[in-house]
Amino acid sequence: MENIKAYIESGILELYVLGDLSPEERLQVEEMAAKHAAVKAEIDQIEQSLELYAEEYAVEPPEAVRDKVLNGLLINLGDDRTFTKPRKHSGEEVFENDIVPLQVRRNTFYKYAFAACLTLLLISIYGLINLYSRLQESSSQLTAMQLDKQKIANQVNVMDRELDMYRDTSYRILRLKGVAKTPQSAMTLAWSPATKKVVVDMHSMKLPVHDKQHQYQLWALVGGKPVDMGVFDLNTDTTSVKQMKLIAAADAFAVTLEPMGGSVSPTLDQMVVMGAAK
Repeated sequence: MENIKAYIESGILELYVLGDLSPEERLQVEEMAAKHAAVKAEIDQIEQSLELYAEEYAVEPPEAVRDKVLNGLLINLGDDRTFTKPRKHSGEEVFENDIVPLQVRRNTFYKYAFAACLTLLLISIYGLINLYSRLQESSSQLTAMQLDKQKIANQVNVMDRELDMYRDTSYRILRLKGVAKTPQSAMTLAWSPATKKVVVDMHSMKLPVHDKQHQYQLWALVGGKPVDMGVFDLNTDTTSVKQMKLIAAADAFAVTLEPMGGSVSPTLDQMVVMGAAK
């Protein structure tokens, strides 16, 4: 029973009703419908749903357009009523082929019936096209929802990494304060001497906005000598935390404003924050 349910939910029955299967696949569906009443009932339900949908969204053509289409069909079909010239017989007109009016009416009826069926077919095709467009739109919406779900999952993973950092007792939370030139500046970083990792908190950072030709560069002071810890950009770094270069020992940390890509040594008059590593 589970296999039949999975087969019904696979979508192959909808493609069968829409005529979008190969002959081999159609034969397989028909064999399944013959063996399983649930498959046959589902096919009937899909066909009925499509018919109801086509009727609900059918567009009634303007009277002038409908008459024009029907007249064009009748003209193209031609008039197969062939009459021969009557001959006189005792003062009365007699047709040589003995064509009776009843036969003419029957042929006319079939022509109008064919035209009506063709019109209904065109309306049904329009309904199916409209249904296909709606299915495509639903598929696009589903794809967008899946992308949003992936984005949220990525954000949750970032938050988990942040929590892991604060739960790890080997990390030291260091708060760098602004120097005399920029007293309002401040930033927070976490450093673990055990793992050598240095992580900068981008959300709580309060540094002056810089232009596109410059970047901020983090330095570690080791024995009075500056060690490059990497660069970061306030304009493009949108993550909540940014991991810098590894270092096992440091006396202090500082940040300077440097040209794009960083410098070999810090520009001391461009220092914005500094703090001890204890």
